[in-house]
Formats: sequence, structure tokens, C-alpha cells
Amino acid sequence: MLWVELPERELFDDEKSEFTSLRAERFQIEHSLVSLSKWESKWCKPFLGKQAKTTEETLDYIRCMTISQNVNQAAYSHITSSVLSEIEAYIQAPMTATWFRDQGRGGSQEVVTAEIIYFWMISHSIPMECQKWHLNRLLTLIRVCSLKSQSPKKMGRREGAESRSALNAARKAQLNTKG
Repeated sequence: MLWVELPERELFDDEKSEFTSLRAERFQIEHSLVSLSKWESKWCKPFLGKQAKTTEETLDYIRCMTISQNVNQAAYSHITSSVLSEIEAYIQAPMTATWFRDQGRGGSQEVVTAEIIYFWMISHSIPMECQKWHLNRLLTLIRVCSLKSQSPKKMGRREGAESRSALNAARKAQLNTKG
């Protein structure tokens, strides 16, 4: 979870031609499957992926991530670029110590939506409480479950021969024999 802090600001209202004061706001956000699902149900398009978001869509996602009560809705439109950068860094953070060898390789071209992630959770018997975890941590758990549930990869002919040769060489060395 991340605490967002917005200082008190004085703004000019063009319609009324007067200055107004926007009180300081402090609220908590959580990048989770719940917030992703809320956003996708409103915008009817996948949140994850390479497609750029409009400013309105980005600010609305911050609204969807907000778990604090009674946040002034006007505060969202006055989020500074530095706070936005902090939120983006929080969204991109892995939130886990687990890493994968093939992180640099391209993955599946499947469009991932909230329903796909819920399907993965159900198929791996991941409890629904995990939908409130940081999304990157949940996706890592799903990937670990998927990798651990796969049957071991069969060795090819060449790999098998090399493995047997290495074992034989180790045994010869251990027993001080020539074969």
C-alpha cells in the first residue's frame, strides 16, 4: 500500500473568477486485482498491456486504487507530476523477492484482463483474499504455481548422453578406475 500526500493548494476558479483553497489530502492506495477489476468494469478495456492511458484514465485508476474513505474528488485532478511518478514507481515495483531466469524474453501475446487473472487464481486454488495483494506479487504467485505444477521437461538425446557421460566420468574419478 502507498500513502499519497497532497499539500494544501490555492487554485483559481475560472468560472467564478475567484481563488479557492483545496485542503491537504492524505489517502492510501493499493494496486490490486480489485482495483484493476473496478477500472476495467468502468472503461471496458484491458488495463494491463502496452496501450497508453489518457490522463483521465490514469487519474480514474488512482481513484479505483484508493482504499481510504471520504477523499475529496477534486484532489485527483490536482495530483502533481512528482506524486504521479511515485505512484507509477509503486505500480511497477515487483513487491517480491522471487525472480525468473527468463524475465527478458517475450511472453504470451494473450490479452490479460481481470477475469483471466481470476481464472488463474481459481485454477491454482489461490484464495480470494489474495485479490487484495499488490498485483505484481499476485501475478508472481500465479507464475510460480504454474511453473511448479508443470511436469519436468524431458531431456533430449544429446543432453541425456552428456549427463550419462559426466556421471560415468565422476564415478571413474571417485573409484580411481579407468572404466
